[in-house]
Amino acid sequence: MQTNPSWQEVWRAMQNRRHGSGKSGDAPSRKPLSRHAKVVLTIVVVLVCAFLYWLVHPALNVHSAGLWFFVCVFVMLPLLIHFHGKMRSASKRAQTDVAAQSEERRYRVLFSIPVVVIAVWLVGALASATFFPGNAQRYANVLQTNDYDFTADIAQVDYSTIPVIDRDSAILLGNRTMGTMADYVSQFEISDLYSQIAYQGRPVRVSPLGYADFFKWVTNRRSGLPAYVLVDMATQETQIVRLDQGMLYSQSEPFNRNIERYMQLTHPTYLFDQFSFEVDEDGHPWWVCPVQKRTIGLFGGTTIDRVVLCDACTGECSEYATGDVPGWVDRAYPADLLLTQYNWSGRYIHGWWNSWIGQSGVYQVTPGTENSLGYNYLVKDNDIWVYTGVTSATSDNSIIGFVLINQRTSESHFYSVAGATETSAMNSAEGQVQNLGYDATFPLLLNISDRPTYFMALKDNAGLVKKYAMIDIERYQNVAIGDTVSECEKSYRALLSTNGLVSGDDTQGSTATGTISHISEAVIDGNSHFYLTLAGDGHIYDCPLPAMMEAVALTEGQTVTLTYQEGSPTSTVTAIER
Repeated sequence: MQTNPSWQEVWRAMQNRRHGSGKSGDAPSRKPLSRHAKVVLTIVVVLVCAFLYWLVHPALNVHSAGLWFFVCVFVMLPLLIHFHGKMRSASKRAQTDVAAQSEERRYRVLFSIPVVVIAVWLVGALASATFFPGNAQRYANVLQTNDYDFTADIAQVDYSTIPVIDRDSAILLGNRTMGTMADYVSQFEISDLYSQIAYQGRPVRVSPLGYADFFKWVTNRRSGLPAYVLVDMATQETQIVRLDQGMLYSQSEPFNRNIERYMQLTHPTYLFDQFSFEVDEDGHPWWVCPVQKRTIGLFGGTTIDRVVLCDACTGECSEYATGDVPGWVDRAYPADLLLTQYNWSGRYIHGWWNSWIGQSGVYQVTPGTENSLGYNYLVKDNDIWVYTGVTSATSDNSIIGFVLINQRTSESHFYSVAGATETSAMNSAEGQVQNLGYDATFPLLLNISDRPTYFMALKDNAGLVKKYAMIDIERYQNVAIGDTVSECEKSYRALLSTNGLVSGDDTQGSTATGTISHISEAVIDGNSHFYLTLAGDGHIYDCPLPAMMEAVALTEGQTVTLTYQEGSPTSTVTAIER
């Protein structure tokens, strides 16, 4: 009787036919690679690795977390699995084969190499953690902050140097100016960098041109980028600065002259932070390239150790310690890094456990909009300082003070001022013009009559600045709105005077005495004003409410003495005597 073959017999038959062997269980024969094939394979692997390094250009630094991850996950882990398999195979054969015993010992040693490397990675990462014993205090001391008095350290505002627009408005102005340059607009576009710097004592944003596409790069690569954009943040004047020698090194370069690739390949062991584009006092373009230093464990306590300056035109580099950086450099320390360091000091000043349980004395910078850090820039002593409010760990709607940090030196000043957060002030300003639907920019810090003051622009849906607002930080219900900075400032001083918050020269101005020849009331942007004229006087006097509530009782023919701030077309009244 014929029986059907079992599935095991069918499988063996299929394997025998496949390998051409009549014996079941024979392992397939593998022809070893020839010497020539091994050489070719080695060359291919080396070339692929070289291309990947050129393309990605990671920092070859023991403190690079990315390098450790790549080596351990993509190199050491496969080796670990391979050597472990070889070691187990040799261990089984070692019972009957003396040669296999030596092979087992060899693979055991090789197996230990990736184990040690991965262990060093994990221990280094653990030693960088904030909960590691002693690390909380180390993190808290990365940035040293000193207490300062606001009125003594922050000079009275100079309106000629106030940045009245933000980065988004600067981009709009830059793009508008670029459209007038017919010889550029078809070949180049403006980079979105727009770094804010102090240039010849003024707050400006600068951004290089970039190649419009790959084919435009092919056409213009020999001469480079011919210009950069400079936007004056105070006057809103924008210009395209043409260069005698084009910029050969930029972020829009696709190959070796790409600034990030160029700097990493020429400085392979450096851990670079954010690159910024700046110009010196002569208007020459540079790339400012901060170099990171890890101070805690393998990967923690990031700070800036040195700065490499790269000439954007020639590619020549010069290196400086952070204390020796030239005075025209403004952005040696990236703003995000400085605020992160400040948050370390606020969170871990009383230890790691306190940062989670109790949170006594824990503070942090105020959150911005759209889950991003909220900060702005202030020009002080011809340097750029990062400004942000400081709030408690619960992130309520009030601040306990604010901090200024120098981006060139990392010098940090704290000012104890209780008041509203920037977001609350923005909402308050928008509420004053809610019928117009304007959006407030992130506030700038000013000293007006020794009062810490938020200053912000109000923009329409097209991103154009329409009005300005000033808000008392300590009493953020005091909001002044104006079509110009001058008008806004006059209204704000009138508010301060009415509320008894200023004295001395701050409450004084010009005076005029006469008979009221005409008086009328008007509502401007939701705010009531009384406008009056005096007989024989060409001024139009503006009495804003509720600051000048005395104006409600005035009548034509009445003799009054007005204290006012000179302006055009109206002069703002700050005091009325009858």
